[in-house]
Amino acid sequence: MTHTSVSPNGVDALLLDYNGVLGLQPSPGMWTRLAEWPDRYLPSFQEAFWAPRNAYDAGELSDLVYWAKVLGHHPGARWLRTLRAADTAMWTRTDPRVLDILYGARAAGLPLVLLSNAPAHLSDVLDATDWRRDLMSDALYSSRLGRCKPDSAVYEHALAATGVADPGRVLFVDDREDNCRAAAELGLRALHYAGQPADLEHQLLPALANSTRA
Repeated sequence: MTHTSVSPNGVDALLLDYNGVLGLQPSPGMWTRLAEWPDRYLPSFQEAFWAPRNAYDAGELSDLVYWAKVLGHHPGARWLRTLRAADTAMWTRTDPRVLDILYGARAAGLPLVLLSNAPAHLSDVLDATDWRRDLMSDALYSSRLGRCKPDSAVYEHALAATGVADPGRVLFVDDREDNCRAAAELGLRALHYAGQPADLEHQLLPALANSTRA
């Protein structure tokens, strides 16, 4: 379905990254606890954690294979469940300030689509949250698409999910500059989000004002 314009500022839909925009970054304590299980020095653990993460997010690695690469050996079934649960908990805290803005945007009639690099288990957890059901008309995850941002095909899928034909009327919000650059190359409006909700609110101010008046 193609949506008609509802916003006087030319933003007819939002494509939203999860982690670093809606989702808060893990606390230092979370990282430390995760690294303590294999008893690894935190910087070296984080390096091992991130090295295979893109393949894990793209659905190319199972939970077992991913954690075996991180740890350097296969964890047992119980340890694997513990690691997966701790990893998932690191990425499921949300920023209430951003959620408030998005609820206003949704009330104004803007379609919101989540576009996240996330492994399969985390994707399922996010889909089960109240805010996901309340706010998002759709959610696209790298593990289900089989590829990660900034792959251009990911943005093409997401643009289709918004129902807006003109990419110049879709605002893409992400905390990574390379993801924003790839979106802009396809004609999307891009906001490189740096943790300041006011920046997002400014982009949506006309639509939010209309919603308040209504």
